[in-house]
Amino acid sequence: MAAPSPGYSITLRVETPANFTATSELAAAVASAGASITALDVTESHHDRLVVDVSCDTSDAEHGEQVRAALDALEGVAVRKLSDRTFLMHLGGKLEVVPKVPLRNRDDLSRAYTPGVARVCKAIAENPADARRLTVKRNTVAVVTDGSAVLGLGNIGPAAALPVMEGKAALFKQFAGVDAWPVCLDTQDTEEIISIVKALAPVYGGVNLEDIAAPRCFEIELRLREELDIPVFHDDQHGTAIVTLAALQNALKVVNKKIEDVRIVVAGVGAAGNAIIQLLRAQGALNIVACGRNGAIHRGETYTDPHRAWLAGNTNPENFSGTLHEAVAGADVFIGVSGPNLLGEEQVASMADDAIVFAMANPDPEVDPAIAARHAAVVATGRSDFPNQINNVLAFPGFFRGLLDAGTAEITDEMLVAAATAIARRVSDEELNPSFIIPSVFDPHVAADVASAVVNAAPNR
Repeated sequence: MAAPSPGYSITLRVETPANFTATSELAAAVASAGASITALDVTESHHDRLVVDVSCDTSDAEHGEQVRAALDALEGVAVRKLSDRTFLMHLGGKLEVVPKVPLRNRDDLSRAYTPGVARVCKAIAENPADARRLTVKRNTVAVVTDGSAVLGLGNIGPAAALPVMEGKAALFKQFAGVDAWPVCLDTQDTEEIISIVKALAPVYGGVNLEDIAAPRCFEIELRLREELDIPVFHDDQHGTAIVTLAALQNALKVVNKKIEDVRIVVAGVGAAGNAIIQLLRAQGALNIVACGRNGAIHRGETYTDPHRAWLAGNTNPENFSGTLHEAVAGADVFIGVSGPNLLGEEQVASMADDAIVFAMANPDPEVDPAIAARHAAVVATGRSDFPNQINNVLAFPGFFRGLLDAGTAEITDEMLVAAATAIARRVSDEELNPSFIIPSVFDPHVAADVASAVVNAAPNR
């Protein structure tokens, strides 16, 4: 059974006899079922019975039912209701619109709306650039998806993608003060997506593309960057690449190796894998082997996909043509952005001394982190319940804050590297160790540091 996770947190409302040991018996039953108890709250107290809300983390929905059964099995105890705390958080959505200006009387209304607003409309009509100064455009980002590659869930469509996009927008606001809004499109046609985003663009200061499947995502980002005058950033590509580079900078310090000397194997050649490889090359990595489902990308194969063709021509200097398992033998670094359980203990043990393993597939990584840690010097995942979480939230809020503050539509490798370095530097040399190579997502200084780095690296600054 997987470890209990806050993603499967439940609250059980339990009626139990009123006695001195009631709550301790409930806690013991939850623990015996393998759940991690987080709270016990007495909500009703009567002379003969108590009603207690028991909150705990479980490993999945079935495990929650096992906890319910364990409590129901106690003498005199009955579970009235089981509530999934994740679903409760999402009831009614996670976002709302709140006015920034008070509307207390007719004078306020006359300035915020008609007739006063007409003067502002005319000013923008005469000088469209004023929209950035006089509307939400200066601080608002569209979080755009077609629902075709959502988390590890695949092509689940725009409505099912909306909870993720709401969460993304909440993170923008929480960590960088950027107002963001979900734009979930009911089409997966490349030209139609480009056309719709271009039509929406006047409202927004930037576009964050999210969970759009490869290779369509490459074309959409490229075209929108060429055809819009606001920044367009595909977080699955560049956000992942920024945070991966930040973590690798510090991991290499831990093992006293240099990026230009190490052999890096990347499992996964979709959006994230391509972007990671390009950014690692921009930072000086010379020996990268990219592996897809059929093994290493190499020059002896003809690839119709232009992105794989680019990888074949720009990576794998030794022209290695074997499997992923063969590729990791002797490698210094493994970076996984693919799927679960691709490596076993034997493959990690075959890597070079002081190896680095980034198993970033979510929710199930490419290799069990506990197993990888038996042989690798540094292990990181995309999960919050293991050390060294490589999470895009370290990058995208501050990166967009910097783009908006700089007023630039251009995104360069120099800006991406500067953002990664700013994240890495949040971990001081005194703090740096194999279990702490990347700052916490709740470090209050990360977004501001990233924003400043982006502004300073922006063209024409």
